[in-house]
Amino acid sequence: MSIEQPFIPTITNEQTAELPAIRFEGEVQIVDTEAQLNEACEYLSQHSVIGFDTETRPSFKAGVTNRVALIQLSTTERCYLIRLCRVRMARPLQDLLENRDVKKVGADVAGDIRSLGQLRHIRPEGFIDLQTIAPQWGIEEKSLRKLSAIVLGKRVSKAQRLSNWEAAQLTEQQVAYAATDAWVCLEILSALEAVPKSHPEAERAIAMPQERPAKRAKSRFRKPASAQTTSKENVAEQPKTATKIKSKAVQTNTSANESHADKTNTESKPHSRRRPFRHRKPTNQQRKNETKE
Repeated sequence: MSIEQPFIPTITNEQTAELPAIRFEGEVQIVDTEAQLNEACEYLSQHSVIGFDTETRPSFKAGVTNRVALIQLSTTERCYLIRLCRVRMARPLQDLLENRDVKKVGADVAGDIRSLGQLRHIRPEGFIDLQTIAPQWGIEEKSLRKLSAIVLGKRVSKAQRLSNWEAAQLTEQQVAYAATDAWVCLEILSALEAVPKSHPEAERAIAMPQERPAKRAKSRFRKPASAQTTSKENVAEQPKTATKIKSKAVQTNTSANESHADKTNTESKPHSRRRPFRHRKPTNQQRKNETKE
């Protein structure tokens, strides 16, 4: 028995633009102090599922990327906008992101976790990526905007995506945009789980950033006596072999140097060439002497 596919696999930008906009209408709290951060994490840790997203100030220079400026964590009633450009990523927030009992739902989770890793090393647990589970319902789209259009029939505005998230004060449009992005992930997951999966085998694994392998610890145990004896014998044989090789090398270098020196001396000696004898004409005095004799 085949299961009817509840959602269309793809949607065009034109079709998405015609849909009504969706917006979070709950309470939004901006967090920019450590006290507010502790309060937010305590509230969020009491929920089993929360929405998750991050925002970064855009860079318009090639090869230049900025750090995460904002992390959005939302329930169905309240959304926290944690300004990481104003407050450090403290331990309570790290514990929340590493808590496997609190499910964090987002889109392109691996990219967000990789960006957060620039602020503090975390071991992410309990994350659900809509991009990896959507194919189980036959959905081929990956962007949050199109996932919302297909699953909810609503359009998510992306007008504030390239705005300055490190500004001294966020605008009303930025606050609404950021809160909606985190909250709508909860709505999409809820709508997906309300219908049976048409392709349950199509789930993909989330490609989380891999941790560096731990350094190999030195063994505190001594080697067996047989292994030590064998190693000592090998060490004792090595100098003899090295001496033979060295002596051969010295002999070879010596003979080579001697032949080179002979060649150099031969080339450096000038050739002894005798000038040919030339008959000189007698001077006037020699002629007078010869006449007297």
